[in-house]
Amino acid sequence: MREPRYDVLFEPVQLGPVTARNRFFQVPHCNGMGHHHPTAHAYMRGVKAEGGWAVVCTEEVEIHPTSEVSPYIEGRLWDDADIPALARMTEKIHEHGALAGFEPVHNGIHGANMYTRETGMAVGHLPVSTYDPVQVRRMDRDDIAAVRRWHRAAVRRALQAGFDVVYVYAAHGLNSFGQFLSRRYNTRTDGYGGSLENRARLLREVLEDTLEEVDGGAAVACRITVDELLGPDGIDRVDIEGVFGLVGELPDVWDFVVGEWENDSSTSRFAPEAPHEQHVRGLKALTSKPVVGVGRFTSPDTMVRMVRDGVLDMIGAARPSIADPFLPKKIEEGRPEDIRECIGCNICVSGDGTITPIRCTQNPAMGEEWRRGWHPERMRPKTADATVLVVGAGPAGLEAAMSLGRRGHRVVLAEATDALGGRVAREARLPGLAEWIRVLDYRRGQLERLPDVEVAYGSRLTADEVLEYGFDHVAVATGCRWRADGVGRWHLRPLELSGVRVLTPDDVMEGTAPAGGRVVVYDDDHYYMGGVVSEALARAGCAVTFVTPAARASEWTVNTLEQARIQRRMLEAGIEVVPSRALEGAADGVVRTACVYTSEPGEHRADTLVLVTARLPEDGLAADLRARAGDWAAAGLTSVRAVGDALCPGTIAAAVWDGRRYAEQLGEPLDADGVPFLREIAGLSPAV
Repeated sequence: MREPRYDVLFEPVQLGPVTARNRFFQVPHCNGMGHHHPTAHAYMRGVKAEGGWAVVCTEEVEIHPTSEVSPYIEGRLWDDADIPALARMTEKIHEHGALAGFEPVHNGIHGANMYTRETGMAVGHLPVSTYDPVQVRRMDRDDIAAVRRWHRAAVRRALQAGFDVVYVYAAHGLNSFGQFLSRRYNTRTDGYGGSLENRARLLREVLEDTLEEVDGGAAVACRITVDELLGPDGIDRVDIEGVFGLVGELPDVWDFVVGEWENDSSTSRFAPEAPHEQHVRGLKALTSKPVVGVGRFTSPDTMVRMVRDGVLDMIGAARPSIADPFLPKKIEEGRPEDIRECIGCNICVSGDGTITPIRCTQNPAMGEEWRRGWHPERMRPKTADATVLVVGAGPAGLEAAMSLGRRGHRVVLAEATDALGGRVAREARLPGLAEWIRVLDYRRGQLERLPDVEVAYGSRLTADEVLEYGFDHVAVATGCRWRADGVGRWHLRPLELSGVRVLTPDDVMEGTAPAGGRVVVYDDDHYYMGGVVSEALARAGCAVTFVTPAARASEWTVNTLEQARIQRRMLEAGIEVVPSRALEGAADGVVRTACVYTSEPGEHRADTLVLVTARLPEDGLAADLRARAGDWAAAGLTSVRAVGDALCPGTIAAAVWDGRRYAEQLGEPLDADGVPFLREIAGLSPAV
């Protein structure tokens, strides 16, 4: 049973004509599936409803061909043909008693229309917010009337699809209604520009249109940026208080956002839990309607404080609902220790930027609910008894052992050191990554409750020893090591490196000190590691020069919404950032580089060179066992497989996912030549 102090989180909340069964509200979030993968999308949202979220929303849903964001995959409701796909989602949400929320969008300057080639339109004659060589034209009054008409039509279709909550979206700078409201974008001098009342006019009109269209058949929500963090150049506290004076009583529920998406969904490296409280506190007093807000809430006590202190009425979440779709149910059932807490890495967000189905470091079932039949809380029962040795207790080994134990297998998890966690434990000690230790914490807690899983510390095993133990299956999850020879994306063969001390991130994490105070960090990995290693060395007093063949530091982190923050923090730490230069070699205290465009040579004095390039799997045990395949039958061994980074180095999310895949597939018949998951294929239209 739940603890009484959490009772307030399970009180019903009236949202106009509908009632949310509790205070847990999955706000709209992208997922990389959208209109391309509607059944997978529907099942993903349905699992959230099963997990106890009272309201489960779509992502932004395009309402017209003149405002689309291809190649990004969002929702789509252009005409009646799109209704069945969204109806499938509402059906899955309703199966578990949740309300289904719909967020229509007219993208304004965010809609490049690269697919439709239609002329985009927005608050003014402006370039689109992406780097596409496209502009949008300034809306005239007929255009504004058309957008209102299209929005009403989308609302009408949403009701046909079964939605219970319909949004008016004016947040994140990603839509026309918010762009009209903001001084940043709106320089008009007509009745839709200038004064706050004029800038809020379109928002008021669309809210009134939507209320009239739903006619009591659904709740109307308004998602709004309460502070653009631009001072008087954008929406600020004075503005938003004025907006509430104008339209505060129109919608049935308010959904608060702070800044653009990069601010609203900051990684844990740059923002703690509940970072927006200072911006939203006090706004609830300006309206009689319920208010929702986000803050990567993972602590039930923080959630209770938000409600008790009158900051929020409902606990909004995107990322925590991805990491643990069953977060509400676990609190309700008195199991908060079982919450799979979001680590704030934003690998989920990267699905939008990379135009691929959503994934999660903590929850490997995310995005796999339909196509692979994975569930975040349940494993399919084993089909036959088996004993499994999992070698290595990093993220892949931990996930494999836990998931195998949940299937009912007898498992021994052998770890060479005296501690669990592998790369997770090491990386969590780097600047800003402390919350990543939750990957270990959750799995360690679960393993302690599985009676058929034994953990053996200090077990560095050889092939001879493994064959003596008599296991049916062996999973080798021994991780990987960073290369120290310069091989990476830019150079596919080792470089000549002498006259400087050469270290890798593994060396830095293991406490090896640089030689001297001058350090060059060469980053050909382009994710987070180069930046955090540079920051760690700068904190230790080194003079750090960061060299990368990319145009920016940690280039790939544009997909996790943190690249600008990473580069800013590096510069503020005194790190010299040298982009667009590739490592060529090192000798006699000099690191040689070359311009990636002109090959112009350059030199950097250094005592130590830290290489953040490629990695090699630590797969020696797996190779040794495969070489002894002739001895397997006598030892009772059926299979050996490398798992996670020992199979192929990647992200922590990829390692966890592969651990889950290993457990799911063990003992199951596989078609090695077939597609390993369900696909949704578009039907052909009749030939003309």
